[in-house]
Parts: sequence; structure tokens; C-alpha cells
Amino acid sequence: MSENRTPLVEMRNVSISFGGIHAVDDASIDLFPGEVVALLGHNGAGKSTLIKILSGAYKRDNGDILVRGEFADINNPRDAKKYGIETIYQTLAVADNVDAAANLYLGRELRTAWGTLDDVAMEAKAREVMGRLNPNFQRFKEPVKALSGGQRQSVAIARAILFDAQILIMDEPTAALGPQETAQVGDLIQQLKKDGIGIFLISHDIHDVFDLADRVFVMKNGRVVGHARTEDVTKDEVLGMIILGKCPPGAVPGPGAMQVA
Repeated sequence: MSENRTPLVEMRNVSISFGGIHAVDDASIDLFPGEVVALLGHNGAGKSTLIKILSGAYKRDNGDILVRGEFADINNPRDAKKYGIETIYQTLAVADNVDAAANLYLGRELRTAWGTLDDVAMEAKAREVMGRLNPNFQRFKEPVKALSGGQRQSVAIARAILFDAQILIMDEPTAALGPQETAQVGDLIQQLKKDGIGIFLISHDIHDVFDLADRVFVMKNGRVVGHARTEDVTKDEVLGMIILGKCPPGAVPGPGAMQVA
């Protein structure tokens, strides 16, 4: 990424403790427009906690968050949404018994001049957003429970970008999907990148990460081991970062990197 561009998001020296244990310790990460950054590490490495600080689910003890170069005051999920940050969790928070348009506008429904639900306007907007994101999607009249995993993921992403999300956090987006649907989510991510949206991707699947991410940040024991462009490191080197905390030559070491004597 070009050094003279302003990151979409920057988290600097962020820390949080629970009961005296440093869940995240002095972590710094950044994300540029139209970029996918993968966050990797074992369970308990701190990656989900760090992202929950960005999404407003947790309040950090120390550190700064900048959005487009400006200090951001994020203390709850509402604050995060105000800055264009949306999270799509592995357990997709979609309402199974209603259709795609109703899901897109859940809790923010459009109304006619008479105060009734404006189903026509909501479906038209849903078709416009889904058409941009997933042109093959046609099942607008069916309840979401009838859709495949990949199509449900499309609905969850469309809802985020409908309300102008510029920063998407995707938590294990392909975990429960088969190969074809995983490829479909990959296509969605490519489309979002073209639209200049930045994506933080949390994934345990290293193949997924190398297919989708421009850069990786690896965490271990709450600290950043290092970060690298995916083209500058191998899968084995990234596994070495995850398991041993060992930073390869193609990566920039972080405070959590194993010190070599």
C-alpha cells in the first residue's frame, strides 16, 4: 500500500485487560480503502477482542482509533456505525422468516406518507444494492431461511453497505460454507474492494486468507507478532508467526515477535 495515503482505519497502541490479564497489549493495525486485511492467531490470541474494540462491543483501556486520519470516539456499537463501521458475524444476524428487503431495512423501515410500510421502495432499493453486490441474486420474495449460506451472506453484507458502511469486519465469513459458496463470498469481497470498502477479515482458514487478503496481521498472546503483504510471505511462514511468534524476513515485526538471540 502506498505510504502517502491516509488509512481508512488505524488502531494505535490499543490495550484492554480483563481481570488483570492483557487480552490485547499495545496492538497497532491499519486498513486502507479497497483493501482486505486478515487478522490471524490461535483462539485467545486477541484478534477478536481487538476487532470488538473497533466495533464498539468493548471499550479499550488505552490507545487511539483513527478513522480517515481523524481521532474517533468509539465507546459502543452505535458510535462505530456512525463512523461507517459494520460487523458481519459468523452467526449471521438475519431474520429467517422475512425476505431480503425486510432484512436490509430491519429496524430502519421505510414508510409511506400514510405511515404504512413502503414495501415497493424497500424492494427497489434492495434490488439495486444486491444487483451491485451479487448480480445473480434473484430470490427477493422468499424468506431468508430458504436461501443458501452464500446468499444469506450476501444479504448480511448488502444490509451493511446499504447504510454506507466503509469499513467491514467479517468474522469467519466462510466457516460454515461449502467450496462453491466460499467462492461466492470471495466474489462479494472482490466487489466490495472495487467500491473502495476496507475489510478486516478474521479467519482460521489460511488458504482463504491467501486467496482473499492483501495483508495479514498475526497476533499471539494479545500482542501483534508482525504484519506482511500476502505476496511477501508463504503459508508456512505465516503458520510460524501464529504458532511460534517467529517473524519471517518478508514481514514487519511487531512487539509480540519472538526475539532471536
